[in-house]
Amino acid sequence: MKGPLFYSKILLFGEYGIIKDSKGLSIPYNFYNGALKVDENPSEEAQKSNESLKRFADYLKTLQQEKPELVQFNLEELKTDIEKGMYFDSSIPQGYGVGSSGALVAAIYDEYAVEKITVLENLTREKLLKLKKIFGEMESFFHGKSSGLDPLNSYLSIPILINSKDNIEPAGIPSQTQDGKGAVFLLDSGSVGETAPMVNIFMENMKQEPFRLMLKDQFVKHTDACVDDFLKGDVKSLFGNMKKLSHVVLDNFKPMIPAQFHKLWKNGIDTNDYYLKLCGSGGGGYILGFTEDIEKARKALKDYRLEVVYNF
Repeated sequence: MKGPLFYSKILLFGEYGIIKDSKGLSIPYNFYNGALKVDENPSEEAQKSNESLKRFADYLKTLQQEKPELVQFNLEELKTDIEKGMYFDSSIPQGYGVGSSGALVAAIYDEYAVEKITVLENLTREKLLKLKKIFGEMESFFHGKSSGLDPLNSYLSIPILINSKDNIEPAGIPSQTQDGKGAVFLLDSGSVGETAPMVNIFMENMKQEPFRLMLKDQFVKHTDACVDDFLKGDVKSLFGNMKKLSHVVLDNFKPMIPAQFHKLWKNGIDTNDYYLKLCGSGGGGYILGFTEDIEKARKALKDYRLEVVYNF
């Protein structure tokens, strides 16, 4: 092993909205993780990852030439390790909205950045924003445009509250109750989602004024309310706002919801057994669910793979 484990993440609230300055709340998800490794006999997957790291190293070289004041890497050491066959060994599913590229970016920064900001020092807002900016530039290699939030979450492994683009802070979230009926869960859509095309659809929609108004007056408003309710532990208010948010997403983000889930999505809103929302950019991968009664949700969703990530 060439370094510590980095965990996946779940953006509970804020997908798409944070592009337009809504609040967001991101939590580490320890069920999946990844680490840099070197093997004597690498598998085909390890070799693929190694090839990808070669291209990433070239990209980082260009990045530090173009923005020398932002970040510097020990590129010689990185190159040597890649030549030895280093790869990213990860259980994080790719294209599922749980931050597979984020964990890789965090691992590379941790191992090869010169004068890196560490988790152990006093993380001022300035330091958090600088890390987010560095990670955003690094992760752009994978997505074309990145907020830097996934790698930040993976690197720090603490919940992060996004108040706005320039205002992020570590968040204390209510501790889980093991016997709580309420739960946040992941639903496996059974297909992989591609981030870039989904973001492109969103950016195209943003050119239309009705969509922009909906985003500001409904989507961002309900997202912000959900974040506040979740942090305060106000479950009753949370589910009221969650229902509204789920509705707005179903009405306005149809291309991001796999077609076979449109009916299931509406069913949750109609019965109040569960409410669904996007996990990451959508288009496939995981769908995020919230329920006040996990047993009811399990029954209603018995044909699907359901993974509980948080109890309350």
